[in-house]
Amino acid sequence: MKALRWHNQKDIRLENIEEPQVAPGKVKLKVKWCGICGSDLHEYLGGPIFIPVDQPHPLTNEVAPVTLGHEFSGEVVEIGAGVTDYQVGDRVVVEPIFATHGHQGAYNLDENMGFLGLAGGGGGFSEYVSVDTELLHKLPDELSYEQGALVEPSAVALYAVRSSKIQAGDTAAVFGCGPIGLLVIEALKAAGATDIYAVELSPERQAKAEELGAIVVNPANYEDVVAELVRRTNGGVDVSFEVTGVPVVLRQAIQSTTISGETVIVSIWEKGAEILPNDIVIKERTIKGIIGYRDVFPSVLNLMRKGYFSADKLVTKKIKLDEVIEEGFQSLISEKNQVKILVSAE
Repeated sequence: MKALRWHNQKDIRLENIEEPQVAPGKVKLKVKWCGICGSDLHEYLGGPIFIPVDQPHPLTNEVAPVTLGHEFSGEVVEIGAGVTDYQVGDRVVVEPIFATHGHQGAYNLDENMGFLGLAGGGGGFSEYVSVDTELLHKLPDELSYEQGALVEPSAVALYAVRSSKIQAGDTAAVFGCGPIGLLVIEALKAAGATDIYAVELSPERQAKAEELGAIVVNPANYEDVVAELVRRTNGGVDVSFEVTGVPVVLRQAIQSTTISGETVIVSIWEKGAEILPNDIVIKERTIKGIIGYRDVFPSVLNLMRKGYFSADKLVTKKIKLDEVIEEGFQSLISEKNQVKILVSAE
């Protein structure tokens, strides 16, 4: 079968590999749609970050090359021994976190945590995947497979907002309106935030943020974007979300919050970022980071049933697996008008 595999930094290849065999406790999925994640791009451009290279991952016992893809939906086509809660024909989405004790407790913080499609285990940029049933959630009938491919990134956004101190009626700023930033806007709406400011340079992404109900602030239009946000909010937003991974933006996100405000770092970083501690100390601000998510997939699916995290609004391109390198990865790197690209192996 065809599979997109990470070999090394800036070295991903579409290859023919053996079709996976279903094992006890697992099901075999025909992958329907898989989204290209910012983490995939980070691995391509600056990895390895999560991908095991020198030592096998402690849970998958695998080492590169690894089949990429962790934002995916699929159809159950074969059942392994002992599986009773799924059957052939079930429509599912995959919650791709590996942890020592499975999805128990704070599993996203497990010291051995890894992602299916990054730590090994077979990823969604392939025709078939064999998956442990613990990683599966049934896709409601009213949600499409395309919508299912957005559950994983939407979970990141919802978990970020749930982990923050945002309350109904609060104001927020989202720095960076790529896919996760736009999904954070949606999650903030669901949480009851009032004025949500979207700080973004790309006109196309500005338009998407505005379509989702955010107030766009283009940094190019202001000598000091922080001062503009503070002016508009009479002292700063209650919570800011940094979703760019750009060092200067982190400091802007911190400075844009009010007294006792909070900044949530959502992005993955390829290098360090300098901040001024007094920006935190003098106004008793707080900073927190989040990684992935835990215990939010059911809530994401329920919100999707209410119309949140809409694929119709967020998916800007659909391609086939044969096109994934040039029309997928390269397109996201060079075309800032792209938001979410979905890949079909069919």
